[in-house]
Amino acid sequence: MKKIAVVLLLASFIIAGCSNTETTKKDTEYRIGILLSDAGLGDESFNDSAFRGLENARDEFGMIFDYREATDGDPEGALTELVEENHDIVIALGFSAKDALENVAAKYPEQQFLLIDEVSDMDNIISITFKEQEGSFLVGMIAAMTSKTNKIGFIGGVDVPLIHHFRAGFIQGVKYVKPDAEVFVDFAGTFDDPELGRTLALAQIEKGADFIYHAAGFTGYGSLQAAEENNIYAAGVDIDQFFVAEKAVVTSMIKKVDQAVYDIAKTLHENGKIEASSFQLGLAEDGVGLAEIRLKSLTPEEQQLLEDVTNKITSGEITVEAE
Repeated sequence: MKKIAVVLLLASFIIAGCSNTETTKKDTEYRIGILLSDAGLGDESFNDSAFRGLENARDEFGMIFDYREATDGDPEGALTELVEENHDIVIALGFSAKDALENVAAKYPEQQFLLIDEVSDMDNIISITFKEQEGSFLVGMIAAMTSKTNKIGFIGGVDVPLIHHFRAGFIQGVKYVKPDAEVFVDFAGTFDDPELGRTLALAQIEKGADFIYHAAGFTGYGSLQAAEENNIYAAGVDIDQFFVAEKAVVTSMIKKVDQAVYDIAKTLHENGKIEASSFQLGLAEDGVGLAEIRLKSLTPEEQQLLEDVTNKITSGEITVEAE
């Protein structure tokens, strides 16, 4: 399948920038500030992916960046600090940062902001969201192909619409392959409690689940380890989490936050600014996908089915519902 990468989706930024009569200074050291989501740096998932995108931009373009973790419960204060450090763009990572970001954006109308995983209508906020349900559909197919008990588990972080995308797509993918399979669903209520993730996974295993998929941030880390300790299979999320549990993780649903952040930085480097808008990245835009499939060898028929469905989702022939 030909992939066009997230860069193409941001082409409108570049076109708009090129039409500007102002001289672009590619040698300028642009500055980016980022407020990480609740679990913070080291979550082996969402935050680390975004951070890696900024590191890549720093290494390639000489971009300067700084970050904050609002562990004190004051995201507005953290965002304000980043604004006052004169960053060219300030990023808020995660749906829970929306209200704080909009409050700060209203106070600094000339500052450009980026919100990832939620949508804002404010003129100085760019919004980037992902079609997590599409990548999760493919994980669900693999789970169904792998499961011998026909009992499969899903563990979400917080019970909110964003995490419903993962759950809904996953269940649709499972049912596409095995309509009679049973899917257990639990929400941890947090993205930052691996012991709770382990506990939830063990309860699902006790009920017969032999494949568990999580969309729970660092909480899900515990579920992957529980799967490995109990000799069942699992799938990671956001980044390739095979290294977390190398005897359990068959694949991961890749959410290319790193690529999206990198592309924003590249556009800023090349054009000096970014035209505010809203973008949603799915399989067609190479915004989500699958990590390498390991541990489980798909049959030729299973591999062909996975490829066919991927192409049908990309072309729009199959629509994966978000709820």
